[in-house]
Amino acid sequence: MSASPSTRRVLAAVLAAGALVGAAAVPAAAHDDDRHGHRGRHSSIVIGDVRHDGHGHGHGRDSRALNREWVEVKNTGRHAVNLHGFTLTDRDGNRYRFNHLRLDGRSSVRVHTGSGRDTRSDVYQDRRHQVWDERDTATLRDDRGNVVDTETWGRRGHHDDRRR
Repeated sequence: MSASPSTRRVLAAVLAAGALVGAAAVPAAAHDDDRHGHRGRHSSIVIGDVRHDGHGHGHGRDSRALNREWVEVKNTGRHAVNLHGFTLTDRDGNRYRFNHLRLDGRSSVRVHTGSGRDTRSDVYQDRRHQVWDERDTATLRDDRGNVVDTETWGRRGHHDDRRR
C-alpha cells in the first residue's frame, strides 16, 4: 500500500514541525546550564571551596601562613582530566599554571599560595605574598584559554567562603 500525495504532505509537515520544535529546545537547554553559574557548558572541572586571607595581612608572611590560603579545583566527572596548561588567576592578574597534573574523576586538588611539595591533592604556587583577597574572583581557564569556571566572593549577593 502506498500513501496518497495528501497523506505524504501531512506526514512531511508533521515531521518538519517536530524537527523545528526539537531544534528550538536545544538552545534553551544550553542557556539553562549557564544560568546556574559561570561554568563552562561541558566541563567537569570546576572551582570548589576557597580559603583566603580575609584580613589582608599576606605581605611578607611565611609560607606556612600562605599555605592556609587556597583555591580548590574539582573534577566532578567520572573520568580523569590532565590539567596541563590550565590556569588559575585572581582579579589582579596573578596566575598559576598547572603542569602535568592528572586529576582523577570525582577528586580535587588545592592550589596553595605558599611553598611546598606538590602532591595529587595539593599543589603550591611558591609565592611570598598573599594572592586571594577578601573580595576577589578566581578564574579557571583550560589549556586553550577558555574560561571553565569562575568564583567570586566578598561582594553583596555572592557567598563568602571564609566559613569553609
